[in-house]
Amino acid sequence: MTPFGARLRALREARGVTLKEMAAALDVSAAYLSALEHGHRGRPTSGLVHQINAYFGLIWDEADEMAGLARRSAPRVVLDTAGLSPAATEFANRLAAAIRDLPPETIEALAALLPPEG
Repeated sequence: MTPFGARLRALREARGVTLKEMAAALDVSAAYLSALEHGHRGRPTSGLVHQINAYFGLIWDEADEMAGLARRSAPRVVLDTAGLSPAATEFANRLAAAIRDLPPETIEALAALLPPEG
């Protein structure tokens, strides 16, 4: 599941909206929304994010949060370490190989070391 998918599902469930109802309102398929929620589809377009924000009545900070989550929700990430140090390349490869087995607290600790998104 992607960060965007998790937030979308939480919003939908909190408002008691089914996939089918939301899909009809957004003029997309319920299968697409389900795949988006489960991280089986790539990032949503900015247009779809805008539609979702309007559907749920999200404005200001909440709408910005959804847009940010969408930007950070590519389920298949590619890291280009060309031109970086050998240590950076090794780290990227080790992380790619190990990420599925890392406990959530380790992922959170690593994420805390990254600079804030800006």
